[in-house]
Amino acid sequence: MTTQPLNLIQSTEGQALLAQMYGQSQVAEQTARYTKLNATFEECFGAQEGSKLFSASGRSEIGGNHTDHNHGKVLAGSITLDTIAVAAPTAESVITFYSEGYDKKYVIDLTDLTPNTEDDGTTALIRGMAAGFGEFGYKVGGFQAYLSSNVFSASGVSSSASFEMLICTILNHFYNDGAMDVVTLAKIGQYAENHYWNKPSGLLDQMACAYGGLIAIDFENPAQPVIEPVQWDFQQNGYSLVIVNTGGNHADLTEDYAAVPNEMRAVAQALGNEYVREITADAIYTNLKKVREAAGDRAVLRALHFLEENNRVDGQVQALRDGRFADFLKLITASGNSSWKWLQNVYQSGAVKEQEIGIALALTENYLQNLGDGACRIHGGGFAGVILTILPNEKVEEYMSWMHDMLETPIIVVNVRAQGAVCLNALIANAG
Repeated sequence: MTTQPLNLIQSTEGQALLAQMYGQSQVAEQTARYTKLNATFEECFGAQEGSKLFSASGRSEIGGNHTDHNHGKVLAGSITLDTIAVAAPTAESVITFYSEGYDKKYVIDLTDLTPNTEDDGTTALIRGMAAGFGEFGYKVGGFQAYLSSNVFSASGVSSSASFEMLICTILNHFYNDGAMDVVTLAKIGQYAENHYWNKPSGLLDQMACAYGGLIAIDFENPAQPVIEPVQWDFQQNGYSLVIVNTGGNHADLTEDYAAVPNEMRAVAQALGNEYVREITADAIYTNLKKVREAAGDRAVLRALHFLEENNRVDGQVQALRDGRFADFLKLITASGNSSWKWLQNVYQSGAVKEQEIGIALALTENYLQNLGDGACRIHGGGFAGVILTILPNEKVEEYMSWMHDMLETPIIVVNVRAQGAVCLNALIANAG
């Protein structure tokens, strides 16, 4: 069996894997994509015997909007948008890579893993992940890589978590025999974001990018989250997941994101607990005056959103397992309404002229109402970025054309894929 990237991707086994990962209709396009990736890698670093192919998916958050950071439940899936790389290990303790579309050559010295205020976000994340490997008791080493991504940047489909899980997967396979589990990889990504990027993130994005497939995750114990695969193929059951990039950007919204978990926790703390998972709606009702005074009204609404959203995730999972897709869609709509009215993450506070997500949701809600089918909701962290629309397969082109004519922003159909963050070489070797 061939192992060099170009030969591997063009082999019978490689072509079959691409069909599994992206769908048969995308095999030619993905073959060209990986072929170009390998050619550019060799232009930058020369052909190397130890080079391998890697991929880490983006993620779609189907249910559980802003619940993971307070130990909640989510329903999420790895999607066909991904970050890919050709990478080869080196003897030097240095990570060197280029990323398609960026002129910068990234060089990270692994002998210096202390946070550096001069690092840009990408460098800080890699330094943080390398430090995280050591913190969690795993090995790191140098490599050279060329990366490419079609995961929308700063828009709600987890481009950063996809990147993190790609880097972690490279280090896992080159220096830890590919033996690390998904939860550990996710925790290392979270460690880098929390300690080197000052992002108060949970584990949802990293785990959904790394695990693969459609999964329900319960974060009641974040140290050991419970993951349950959910067997459901949207397209084979007549529906498509459509991501609408509304044009907003997540880059400068850390304060808005941080306020959500902090306000939720303030409600829990007013009731003598640490996280909203530990309280009930009845406890809020019984102590409403005290809680409003201690945490504020928006915090109360956000905590109530959390509690109802947790129940909705259970309902969504059970509806799919029972084949009650109409009930599933109703729960998606309810989730979107709760995010808009109670969680309040559709636009930034005080923003009256820039409400891209609100416009996209209003247009889509009207479209779906006229259609009499489907559902839509804010996707991911919110405040800017993308929305998720679920609608019948036969209406996808019409909807995409209609929305694009008005918004002139990227719109794309995504599928849930079984592979999360992977080394393609290892997948083919294991299959053989």
